[in-house]
Amino acid sequence: MKKVVVIGPESTGKSTLCEQLADYYKTSWVPEYAREYLTVNGMNYTFDDLLTIAKGQVALEESYIGKAKDASLLFIDTDQYVMKVWGEFVFGKCHQWTLDQITKRKYDLYLLCNIDLPWAYDVLREYPNPGPRKDLYNIYRNIMLNQSVPWVEISGNYDERFQKAIKAVNDLFAP
Repeated sequence: MKKVVVIGPESTGKSTLCEQLADYYKTSWVPEYAREYLTVNGMNYTFDDLLTIAKGQVALEESYIGKAKDASLLFIDTDQYVMKVWGEFVFGKCHQWTLDQITKRKYDLYLLCNIDLPWAYDVLREYPNPGPRKDLYNIYRNIMLNQSVPWVEISGNYDERFQKAIKAVNDLFAP
């Protein structure tokens, strides 16, 4: 099974893109566990909550891998790099468990969503201002530049993003 992770700052179309790609390729996508957790538990999260969310994301991903074991492709909204960035940006530190998972978990392609979509209000979003959004994007971009998995920047309107993502997936996985 090939695994494609969609990452980037909040309000950059990650979930929309995952859903579109899963529909297009007739496969599944793993949602972001943090949404479920924060919806239930509220936005007054702690550093230790991030570890719970990180473990929940891995468990959710594993459950989809188990259910879709005959599938050739799986799209994943968020991975442990997102948990690392979140912990370091908000609390100035990251759980060792998250760092360990980054080295253990294997993916085939990253799609990095740019901040060129307008920020959309959502009760779970924290960074409407351009400064933090740009800072976060640059952190993700630096991570992508310094790891070995192929990655593609996804930018433009929703349709352009979708077309760029399809091309990236097809280019990487074409026979």
